[in-house]
Amino acid sequence: MKHPQLILGIGELLWDILPEGPRLGGAPANFTVMAGRLGNHALILSRIGRDDLGREAVRQLEPLPADTGNLQTDPSHETGRVTVSFVNGQPEYIIHQPAAWDAMEPSEQWLKLAERADAVCFGSLAQRSLESRDTIHALAGRTSSRCQRIFDVNLRAPFYSAEVIRESLGLATVVKMNDAEVPLVLSLLGLPVEEDSPAGVLRAGASRLLSEFPSLQLVAVTRGGHGSLLVARGQWHEHPGYPIKVADTIGAGDAFTAAMTHYLLRGAGLATLNEAGNRWGGWVASQSGAMPPLPETVRTEIANAIEQSQQPLS
Repeated sequence: MKHPQLILGIGELLWDILPEGPRLGGAPANFTVMAGRLGNHALILSRIGRDDLGREAVRQLEPLPADTGNLQTDPSHETGRVTVSFVNGQPEYIIHQPAAWDAMEPSEQWLKLAERADAVCFGSLAQRSLESRDTIHALAGRTSSRCQRIFDVNLRAPFYSAEVIRESLGLATVVKMNDAEVPLVLSLLGLPVEEDSPAGVLRAGASRLLSEFPSLQLVAVTRGGHGSLLVARGQWHEHPGYPIKVADTIGAGDAFTAAMTHYLLRGAGLATLNEAGNRWGGWVASQSGAMPPLPETVRTEIANAIEQSQQPLS
């Protein structure tokens, strides 16, 4: 029997402090929970404080298929918090600092996990501190040549820079971002694209990134309710998405990334990667929160729908 794939979600584990109360999140944590739900051995590599929010995070994650056994505990920094307020219906964020996840350390235990990993996922937000940035780079540098290294762009002003983006792309085999982030990333890197239509900019921009960064094999661009675009070397695929009744979009992009990673590790083609990402991202958007309860009937139904679209790599 084949062992589950080892997938590491590296970075921020935090609480979104919403008007209705705190909700556990952080892109790497959301990603890891979904990767675990798809049958992988998924571990969260993050750092929490010695406080009530840290203990509650572990308690809430315990029944979920996300391994928290390698979380670091910080003796002086608090568990991460993001205060979320709404102005004219649009969310505004205060990402408090410093937080425990700003002080992640490259322990020998973490480095050994990186050596064995089939995939690692890391973002830009977790690199706002030099300490955690160095840790993420050390872990990515210890992965094997077969490991998929997914860079999940998460531009939250003022916590990003051209340097972080460029270095992360140099480490990655896959980059995922949303359609609003593509022109920002290209501008930061000084990679202009001469295209008139938004669709043309996305595709040309993805191709430009592939030509600029030799280790990069796949660029994934999510487009909210309008599906997604995947661009690899010599091929690309668009998916229109699925019409759903949106509860909230928190964690939908992370579910897309986890589903894409799961099927990428199994050799699926671009059409299947897009199908999986949109199916699971759409399901999370139709639920409340990033880690909603997942009935087995729903899991089986979505897995069967994706299976029917499977195409081998050309």
